[in-house]
Amino acid sequence: MSDHPMTTDECQEVDARMDRNLALDAVRATEAAALAASRLMGQGDEQAADLAAIRAMHRTLSCIDIDGVVTVGEGMEGETPLLYSGQKLGAGGGHRVDIAVDALEGATIVARGGQNALSVIAIAEQGGFLNPPRVYMDKIAVGPGLPVGVVDLDAEPGDNLASLAKAKGVTVGELLVCILDRPRHEGLISQVRACGARVMLILDGDVSAAIATAQGSLGVGPDIYLGTGGAAEGVLAAAALKCSGGQMQGRLRLRDESSRTAALRLGITDFDRKYGIADMAPGEVMFAATGVTHGALLQGVRRVGRDVVTHSVVMRSKSGTVRYVTAFHDPRRAADSAQG
Repeated sequence: MSDHPMTTDECQEVDARMDRNLALDAVRATEAAALAASRLMGQGDEQAADLAAIRAMHRTLSCIDIDGVVTVGEGMEGETPLLYSGQKLGAGGGHRVDIAVDALEGATIVARGGQNALSVIAIAEQGGFLNPPRVYMDKIAVGPGLPVGVVDLDAEPGDNLASLAKAKGVTVGELLVCILDRPRHEGLISQVRACGARVMLILDGDVSAAIATAQGSLGVGPDIYLGTGGAAEGVLAAAALKCSGGQMQGRLRLRDESSRTAALRLGITDFDRKYGIADMAPGEVMFAATGVTHGALLQGVRRVGRDVVTHSVVMRSKSGTVRYVTAFHDPRRAADSAQG
């Protein structure tokens, strides 16, 4: 072994290799969760599917050489058996990191055999994620390659659509707007339709919908995501859009005393703050997602001959790299490994 210290370039190369290895470990965790959840697709039991994904992701993350803490988890301790906020993960060595997870985004989707269910994870340096309470968040998201501030959470939907259409060089009628199909969005949906834009209503899966805006310029995803969904899912979407170069804003909906108290416990004092991507994911981020069921972003788990095939996306904010990974899993070897 050389006694000479590494040069700056050599240190950067080592860091890059470590980041790439960690990104691969992250996608292994989402693959494991997606495979576990897919076995229960269409069975009508969303809790069983969710728990299967949580257990599989936890098992995989526990073996990775990191010193990790879940900052955005499946719930608080006592609300979920594993992957709760504050839980330590990893084999205890390697990088000290914060982890944001949604082992199964779209448990209801899987139970019904629907589309757009994902397993999602984001990993950042310590302090790399906003840690929100379990509340709703108002959100707006668009893909990359657009002027900064092209849309704004505080603007009227019609103004945002007009601004986005101008930036894209299209008419408002050519825009595709993705919104969760919820009673709370009836007014928003009416406003968007009145502007002449096309509307894509989804039953669940607003993480995949926000991320899919990055594919809008390719004609395979929505141009904009609007509406209210989970705050934890908002942080995960922000992490992915940071890697892909998109834009997103969010505001926590702290409408009662209990939600405001929960926010205060987490150090959030400005209840009306509008968060950008740099606020929700301020550090360097690695993001991975694996499709559980087919969707706009990823293909779902499927069988090809004797193999089970997964389709994943892996992103790194430091390099701006976006990789799609198709993996073939031999279920017989996986069973032998589990028994051994």
